[in-house]
Amino acid sequence: MKVAVTGSHGLIGSALATALEADGHQVTRLVRGRPSGAGEVGWDPDAGTIDGPGLEGHDAVVHLAGVGIGDHRWTPEHKARVLDSRLRGTTLLAETLAGLDRPPPVLASGSAVGFYGDCGDTEITEKSEAGTGFLATVVQAWESAAAPAVEAGIRVAYLRSGVVLSARGGALGKQLPAFKAGVGGRLGSGRQWLSWIAIGDEVGAIRHVIARPEIAGPVNLCAPEPVTNAEFTKTLGQVLHRPTVLPTPTTALRILFGREMVEEMLLAGQKVLPEVLVSTGYVFAFPALGAALAAQLGRSSTRTQATP
Repeated sequence: MKVAVTGSHGLIGSALATALEADGHQVTRLVRGRPSGAGEVGWDPDAGTIDGPGLEGHDAVVHLAGVGIGDHRWTPEHKARVLDSRLRGTTLLAETLAGLDRPPPVLASGSAVGFYGDCGDTEITEKSEAGTGFLATVVQAWESAAAPAVEAGIRVAYLRSGVVLSARGGALGKQLPAFKAGVGGRLGSGRQWLSWIAIGDEVGAIRHVIARPEIAGPVNLCAPEPVTNAEFTKTLGQVLHRPTVLPTPTTALRILFGREMVEEMLLAGQKVLPEVLVSTGYVFAFPALGAALAAQLGRSSTRTQATP
């Protein structure tokens, strides 16, 4: 199988490319600037340029590129960059694929559970409506930007990822120093739901999506057992053998990250279920949080397997 990947140097993209190549598949990486080898294709979403001929004849394209949403304080300038990077990149890629002589049968386009907004305790599936707020607005526009590929008859799946757990980066990587130091704690009330997925299952789910021709439209990429923030905090502390008694001061978070980012990313929650993945036969390697964290952190899962 020949698969093109944008965002191939990011947390998810690099893991996906490595897994595909390990299984003997050919990976084409879309890179900014001049390609350095036969396995790379150049593109520049800001300039609106892409090497279309280099994408001819691929079996699948996985689009994961975009400015990090939680990497900086949500200033108006950063929010504009977040939205613009997703609209420009997705539109350019979708229009290019639509115009190829030999387009890929499937485009798996990045998305996020932020689509649903703050949902309280309501269980969410792919049939649930869009929410409100900055994140929900970004994700809706992000998915809509793939319309040219849909209109061209390409099967498009929107990868609505939850929080991807990897010790190498992402949200877990940022939390580990505090938790290892014994000062990690719940955020706010701790009652907000966290929809998470182990990095291995994120990669496995993406591969499942591109391999199953019946899968199109939104796909929730999250484990079947969401947890509250309090449960996540307790489990991570147990895996690391560190206390998690003191809550993280909300006022300090708002000063550091700004009220809007804290309210939408840290204190809001979604109890999202992977209905499409489960109904099409995907088997999670890590359905439970304790075992997923233990595997990422190189700890025995004996004591954490049954943790809620």
